[in-house]
Amino acid sequence: MQEALALISSPLGWVIYFSCAILIGMSKAGIQNIGALTVPLFALLFGAKYSTGIVLILLCIADLVAVIYYRKTFLWNEVKKLLPLAFVGLLAGLFIGNYIDDKSFKTIMAICIIIGLLIMLFFESINQNKQATIVNKKWYSPIFGFILGISTMIGNAAGPVLSVYMLSKRLDKISFAATSAWFIILLNVTKIPLQAFVWKNLSWSGFYLNLMAIPFILIGGYIGIKLVQILPEKLYKNSIKILLFISCIILLIT
Repeated sequence: MQEALALISSPLGWVIYFSCAILIGMSKAGIQNIGALTVPLFALLFGAKYSTGIVLILLCIADLVAVIYYRKTFLWNEVKKLLPLAFVGLLAGLFIGNYIDDKSFKTIMAICIIIGLLIMLFFESINQNKQATIVNKKWYSPIFGFILGISTMIGNAAGPVLSVYMLSKRLDKISFAATSAWFIILLNVTKIPLQAFVWKNLSWSGFYLNLMAIPFILIGGYIGIKLVQILPEKLYKNSIKILLFISCIILLIT
């Protein structure tokens, strides 16, 4: 336990860590992409690559809360379209991450977030008929699956791209949150042995640190469930864009 406490060296660090746990809980419960802001903050706390191991277990705990809550409303058909190439993307991300330094790792994390933001802006710039034409192409889901696999492996940064995919499918808010949660938990559980035995960035001290954050994840989950019911769509989207932009800037300048 002392080793877990030593992972964070300042009171400000603890505030950032528990605040990030709340944001992750909110994100998993339905306020998609707000968790993207935690990516650069965790990288600042622990280092980019090492942070992915610490955060992975934290994400799995939050995912578990989300899938229990949304256990009856997810769309398996959408999940299975993404999974095959997502697993290929995981392996590609595993290979890339094994041969780059910490600074390059943060840069790739930022690029993953920027790609998600650019795709979101592109879809907003075209009409619904064109969107439908693209979405129904056979290559559409596999390409997104591959990008999601890489981006979740490199810095747990799949949220922006996943949101674009789910939005393009025109899912209602509940199906959106439920399907996203089930897809991500399958990827995150798969990542555990990969990061433990290849990257070797999982540790018992990180696990104990994650256990301390469970109450804050639950608080965030409760807030997220309430907000998803009342937050206007336009305000939601604009807030996400601002958060994504801030995340990219922090990653690129640190």
